[in-house]
Amino acid sequence: MHGVTLERILNELVAHYGWNAMGQTIDIRCFNSDPSVASSLKFLRRTPWARQKVERMYGDLLRVRARQPKSPQAVEPRQRAEPPEPPEPTEPALPEAAVPPFGSSSEDGRS
Repeated sequence: MHGVTLERILNELVAHYGWNAMGQTIDIRCFNSDPSVASSLKFLRRTPWARQKVERMYGDLLRVRARQPKSPQAVEPRQRAEPPEPPEPTEPALPEAAVPPFGSSSEDGRS
């Protein structure tokens, strides 16, 4: 996983699956007995086989996310397009024939 820290991987997995599901998938004590990010990071940094399993689990999560269609609510706020501003309300225009011009006489020729 290039460019992604182990801490970020772990935090995303915990947020998505939770400690219980992670402990059932990868049976290691740091996930099953009083789990914490700090203790898990310490163990995973020293245990290559466990780290590989966690990275594989994260890869699976990324593939699942890639298959899901993105809804506007799923996009992070800084990426969400702002809705356009509503247009300014305007006064309704009256047809020109409805209002005679100022100073004109009526149709029958009287002023």
